[in-house]
Formats: sequence, structure tokens, C-alpha cells
Amino acid sequence: MIDPAPNDIHMGPWAPRNVPWVEMTGYFCGALVVAALGTWWVLKRGGSIGLDEPDTRRKLHGKAIPRLGGAPIFLAVGLASLVAGYIGGLGWSRWLPVAICNALIFSVGFVDDLKPLGARVKLIGQIGTALILYALGVSIDMLSNPFGEGAVELGWWSLPLTLIWLVSIPNIVNLIDGMDGLAGGFGLFLCLTLAIIGHHGYQPDVVVVALAMAGALGGFLVFNLPPAKIFLGDGGAYLIGFFIASVSLFTSNKGSVIGALLVIIIALGVPILDTLFAIIRRGMRGLPIFQADAEHIHHRLILLGYSKGRALAVLYTVCLILSVAGLSILLTKGIALPVAGTFFFLLALWAARYLGYVKSWSTLRAQLDAVMEKRRQREFFRAYGRVLDFEVERCEDLEAFCQQLRHGLTRMKLNAGFQTNHHAEALRLPCGRLCMLYRPQDKTEAAEWQVRLDVFIPALERCLEKWGALPDFLEQSSNPPIST
Repeated sequence: MIDPAPNDIHMGPWAPRNVPWVEMTGYFCGALVVAALGTWWVLKRGGSIGLDEPDTRRKLHGKAIPRLGGAPIFLAVGLASLVAGYIGGLGWSRWLPVAICNALIFSVGFVDDLKPLGARVKLIGQIGTALILYALGVSIDMLSNPFGEGAVELGWWSLPLTLIWLVSIPNIVNLIDGMDGLAGGFGLFLCLTLAIIGHHGYQPDVVVVALAMAGALGGFLVFNLPPAKIFLGDGGAYLIGFFIASVSLFTSNKGSVIGALLVIIIALGVPILDTLFAIIRRGMRGLPIFQADAEHIHHRLILLGYSKGRALAVLYTVCLILSVAGLSILLTKGIALPVAGTFFFLLALWAARYLGYVKSWSTLRAQLDAVMEKRRQREFFRAYGRVLDFEVERCEDLEAFCQQLRHGLTRMKLNAGFQTNHHAEALRLPCGRLCMLYRPQDKTEAAEWQVRLDVFIPALERCLEKWGALPDFLEQSSNPPIST
């Protein structure tokens, strides 16, 4: 891995000048103040738009909280970039593709925060934005040797690898945005890491934009640390992830992947592990990969008795250690890569055991068998849910459907009325109506029963659409019931 010389980078009429550290500090502080003021304004004037309503499962905050935190971050970074480009004397024309595509990816998430678009629409928007950036010339064209000279031309592989890089990181950041201050804090550490990479590569423009984003995230975190008054939302999470992915490509010389991208991969160790655990967990259980659950790393730490503040401090510390480990790869010209890779692998094994994803290595086979049995039970419920959905179309009246629903509940060992040794579970329909079902008291976790019971929602929703009413034997309420 060869560091580019200062006079070999960004030559031409738009070459960036050297920027004093005092001025760079100004960009950081300016973005911090703008983001903090903008977040305060959203909290005061945001009203009822973009609110994240609590539920009885994953979202346990006490009241509705705005999820428009990405807007003041976007505003702060945009203003800092304009100041640096037109007043600071930096050549920003080459950053136009990155600016356009970061605005596009933020827009996709921000619209979803206002009105849910669905996972498929958002994925199309992410891929489309990545394709635009690739078409505008920002891509991974070659893989350089991290231990010395030489590189491999990617050819047609450049397109899929660039798309994977630009799409995966925003989704990884969004996946960990489930606890106050987590995604924003990780983004701040990663942006500071990018600034160090830019300084190491003699790229003052990279340092400026990275510090601007770090400052904006710092201003937002004033209101996002536990207990959070505002959330990032998909707009903020996508913006952070795409910013890191796109700017990290600019830290590579002439489109080649050098130590900079390896640094980012190692620094993203916690969210990458969380994503891998989620994919494995949901795949084994037969759940959609993008279906949210309450078993992320931060959820597990809370279950282990950590407070939100302590869990956040632990995750920040791990992120900081991994960032330093990643930077060691760059500073040692690849010599530290085997050590960093081994550390990451051992961290994954330790985390799987400590967090309870693996209860015991000696009983791993039995644990896998139990998971597969739960998957078979869930598939049975899912199949019966589809049957009930079809029954709504086949039945001539509500009474006929009620008979089919009672039969289905019996087959699934459920009751619509209170029974001893049973637990009450609430089903919230999209219209806001709540229905009560009673499940047997067994060793199955409550979260697993919630997943199983969700299969009734489509049929009950269609029942409302067709007959304007629900079966009268289902206990209904406008407020969440209390489990018995």
C-alpha cells in the first residue's frame, strides 16, 4: 500500500488548498451549532409530523418522538460544505456527484419518515442512488495489495462491488439505529476516522467534509442521547451510512481500494456483527431479513442488566477500539491486517456467547434443533394465517368466518376468551383497533408468540374491509391491554 504524495493528488484548476486546523475546527463547531439549533427548532415546531409512535413490543419509549433528526444534520453539512467551497477556497466541483447522491439518499429516507414507503421501494431508491453515483464516476475500479505494490483491475466487477458497498453501509447503519445515541455516536466516530484517513492521505477536502459531518452529529447527539428527545429516522441513518460509504471512496487514490476501505470495514465492526447476527438469526427462524426484532446487540445488553447509558458507553468503547485497530492497518501499510482480522473474528465468537446468541458451544446442536422446531411451528401458524385470509373471500357472511376463525384458534391452541394458565396478547391492526387473544403459558418466549400471532392481522384486516366489523368474540379495545 503506497501513500500518495501531496503533489500527486487532485491536480488541476480545482485542486483543494491546504486548510489550517483552526479553520477546520471552525467547520466542525459551525456544523455542530447549526445542527443543534436545527434539532431544537424541529422539536419546538415539528408538530405532529414524522412521529415515531410507541408500541407494546420493540418501541418502548413512553410517548411519540419525532424521527426527523436527519434534516438538521443534512442542513448543517450542506451549509458547511457551501462555506468551505465558496468562501474557504477549496475546489468542490469534484464533490458535486457525492453531494447530489447524498441528497437523494436522504430524501428517500426522509419521505419514508413522513409516510412509510415499504422496504422494496426504499431498496429501489438506494440502488438507484448508488447507480447514479457510479455513472457519475465514483466507483471501486481496482483492488490494491494492502501489503505492498500492485493492484487487480476489477473490470465489470467494479459495478456490483461499488453497489454492494454503497447500499450495504446505509442499511447497516439503519439496522443499529434502535437505541438512543447509538447510530449517531457510531457515525461521529467513523467520521472522525475518515478525517484521520484524509489527513494521512493529504486530502484536506476529505478532512473538512468529515469534520463537518462529525460536528453535525455532535450537535444532534445533544438531543439524542438517553433519554432521546428526537430520533435519526431513516433519513438520518441513510445519510450517515451513504456519506461514510461515498466519502471513503474519495479517500482512495484513483478509484482503487486501499487501506482506507479496510479501515472503515474494521471500524464498522459492531454494526457489521449485528447485521450478520440478524441475518443468521432471521434466516434460521424463517423470518424476512428486513423484519425488525428486539434481539440486536443493544437489546441483548439491556437484557443482561445494562442501563441504556452503560450499554451505550460499552458500544462506544468497542467502536473506538475497532477504529484504532482499523487505522493501524493504514498506518502500518497493511502489516497489522492479520492482527486486526483475528481480533475481529475473536470478538465475533465472544459476542455470540456473551450476548446469548449461543447459549453454550457444547450444546450448540441442541440449540439449533430447538430453533428449527420453532421455525416449523411458525410456518404452521403462517400457513393457517393464509388459510384464514382466503376464508374471508370464501365466506358469505361474518358468522361463517367466525366459525372458521374459532376452528383455526383451536388448532393453534389459542383462545379468544380468558383461560386460566394463559397469557393475554394484543394484536394491533393497521387501523388502530386492538384485539385480545390468549395463548398457553409455556416455555415459548413472548416475542416468539407475538411473531406467531401476527399471522392473524391480514385476515382480520380484510374482515374489517369486507364486513365493517370483527368477530364479536374477540375482546376489542382502543388502548393496549395489560398482559395477565
